[in-house]
Amino acid sequence: MNEHRYVIVGAGAIGGVVGGLLARSGTEAVLVGRGAHGAALAERGLLLRTPDGAYGIEVTAAGGPDGVRLDLRDVLVFATKTHQLDAALQEWADRPVHVGEQVVGTAGERLPVLTALNGVAAEEMALRYFARVFGVCVWMPAAHVTPGEVIVRSWPVAGQFHIGRWPAALTTPADQALLSDIAETWTAAGIRISLPADVAPWKYNKLLSNLTNSVVALTGSYEVLGSLGDAVVAEGSAALERAGIAYTSTTEADAARGDHLTMRPVPGTDGVVPNSTWQSLARQTGGVETDYLNGEIVRIAHRCGGSAPINAALARLARRAAREGRAPGAFSAEQLQEMLIDG
Repeated sequence: MNEHRYVIVGAGAIGGVVGGLLARSGTEAVLVGRGAHGAALAERGLLLRTPDGAYGIEVTAAGGPDGVRLDLRDVLVFATKTHQLDAALQEWADRPVHVGEQVVGTAGERLPVLTALNGVAAEEMALRYFARVFGVCVWMPAAHVTPGEVIVRSWPVAGQFHIGRWPAALTTPADQALLSDIAETWTAAGIRISLPADVAPWKYNKLLSNLTNSVVALTGSYEVLGSLGDAVVAEGSAALERAGIAYTSTTEADAARGDHLTMRPVPGTDGVVPNSTWQSLARQTGGVETDYLNGEIVRIAHRCGGSAPINAALARLARRAAREGRAPGAFSAEQLQEMLIDG
């Protein structure tokens, strides 16, 4: 049996697939979910929908930190949306860690943390509470819209993650041993793991690709990106370059994914888009993470004395759509084009 247990905080699209695949492969995992989704996991287990069919997976579920007794073998994996992360970090950081009946410290002091979230803010947020943080660049076409179910469009390899200590200069032999164990265990479970010397450039590359999430959510479709999507990403790239922030090229990222991710339709899920912002609007959660995607580009541009008007406008529109409970597709591609580019 694997020496680690993975506590997945936020068992939605990404966390649900990760936890479900680990459990399916025989690796200990706890899926932490709230509300109707958490109740469904506890009562019925997880239904994982894939292009090759649906799999019912028996999982260990918890509704929050009170339902998990932590010990030194545990690895915390945060897979919430970024705008929900700080509250989750605070919930878990001061939880006691046990050796037998003895408490040997808090989670923040003793346990490693993986931040499997979009954007580049999560790792610095986690360092406020946890001493040992590992950044994760997530490539996984997953969705969660129904309690107790998650959807993944790539199969049998469900995703590819790049993982590394944050910041990279802190990497120790113990970190390398943990990373090697994660790479072996998770890859065998169906999540291909790469271990770059520094995960930060990969996360900034992913940030650029996530800038169009808001466009897809606001229009309801991937089909409308075109020149508008190009303009959003170009503005983001310019902001990173002006700030001197290194990022992995699209060519290198595409080559790294290669043929490992094979996206195909999932039966019975027509109309579901594997896009975090789309899912937030579809579930009417009241919030979106675009302030940490498009808004991150705006922050970087402002910090250098510049601006990023297209990304700023998208973040503003996404916030408004979430506040007003609008479903995906509130705007046409022509409306966005006129508001963001032509106007």
